[in-house]
Amino acid sequence: MRTAYRVTAAALAAMTALSLTSCRSSKSSSSGDSGGTVKIMVGGIDKVIYLPAKLTDQLGYFKEQGLDVQLLTEPAGAIAENVLISGDVQGVVGFYDHTIDLQTKGKCIESVVQFADVPGEAEMVATDKADKISSPAAFKGKKLGVTSPGSSTDFLTRALAVKSGVQPSDYTTVKAGAGATFIATIGNGGIDAGMTTDPTIAKLTTTGKAKVMLDMRTKEGTQKALGGLYPAASLYMDCGYVKSNPQTVQKLANAFVKTLGWIKAHQPEEIAAKMPADYAGGDPALYKKAITDSIGMFTADGVMPTEGAKNVLEVLSQFSPNVKGKKDTIDLSKTYTTDFVTKAKQ
Repeated sequence: MRTAYRVTAAALAAMTALSLTSCRSSKSSSSGDSGGTVKIMVGGIDKVIYLPAKLTDQLGYFKEQGLDVQLLTEPAGAIAENVLISGDVQGVVGFYDHTIDLQTKGKCIESVVQFADVPGEAEMVATDKADKISSPAAFKGKKLGVTSPGSSTDFLTRALAVKSGVQPSDYTTVKAGAGATFIATIGNGGIDAGMTTDPTIAKLTTTGKAKVMLDMRTKEGTQKALGGLYPAASLYMDCGYVKSNPQTVQKLANAFVKTLGWIKAHQPEEIAAKMPADYAGGDPALYKKAITDSIGMFTADGVMPTEGAKNVLEVLSQFSPNVKGKKDTIDLSKTYTTDFVTKAKQ
C-alpha cells in the first residue's frame, strides 16, 4: 500500500495529462478489474468521518483482496468529485449527497459502500459569540465557515439555515478549510461559526476556542437538526466504472465491510492505535477522544438505510438550487447500490 498524500492543483493537472487515457479506458473496459489497481480520493483523509478509508489500508484488507489501492487526499468534497468526474480517480470517499446533486447535472454517480448514516459534523460557534449565536436562526448577518463552496459542509449549513427561516443570501459563506485552517479562522474572527468534523471539533472544545451548537455525530442530534437520518460518508463511484468493473468493486466492498465490522468490535483506543501516528497531531489522548465522540456514526455493514437516502433528497430539495423543484425527477435507485455490500456480508 502507498502512503496517502495531498494532491495540489499542479499535481492534479499533471495527473490528468498523464493518466486520463488510462483511467477512462479502465472505465470502458468490459471486465474492468484492471489489475487490481484503484485510485481513491478521500475528502480529508485524517478526518474521523473518513477513518475507514485509511484504517482498511492499515489493517491490510485491501492487500488481502489482492488490490493495490492508492489513497489520495483533498480536504474539499467538491474538488474530490471533480477529480472523479474527470476520470483521474476511480472512487471518492466523501458524502453521499454529492450523488444526488450530480444527478441533476446529468452525471450518474453511486454510493457502493455506505460508511455512516449521519454526517459526523457539528456546527461550531466561537466561544465569545456563543451567547448571541445559539441556533441557526441567528445566522443572519454572520460569517459561516465551510470547507469550500459546494462541499457537503456548505450543503449542511444551507439546510440548517433554511430550516430556521434564514436564506443563504442572508449570511456570508467563508471557505475555512479544515483542521488547523478552520481552527485559525474561527480563532482570529474570520468566521463566527462553522461546520467541521473531528478531530477539529475535539481540538476546539478542549482548547475552549469554540462550542458545539448542533451535534450531528449522533442519530439523535441529526434527527433533531435535519428531521431524520442523513447518510454521509461513503465510497461513491461512477456508474459506468461500477458496471464495467464488478469484481474490483466487490473486492473494495469486501475490504470496507470487513473494516466496518472491525470498528464495531474494537474500542476507540484500539482503533486509534492502528492509525498513522501523525493523525493524532501530537496529542494521542485528544485523538482518542475524537474517535470516541464520533465512532457511533459508522454503519456495521455498509448498507444504505432507505429512509436515510430519502431524507437526504428531502433536505437538499429545500435549499439546493440544483435539486430544488426537481425532487420528483431524481431517481434515488441510481444514487446508491447495496448489491456489493450484501454479497460482502455473505
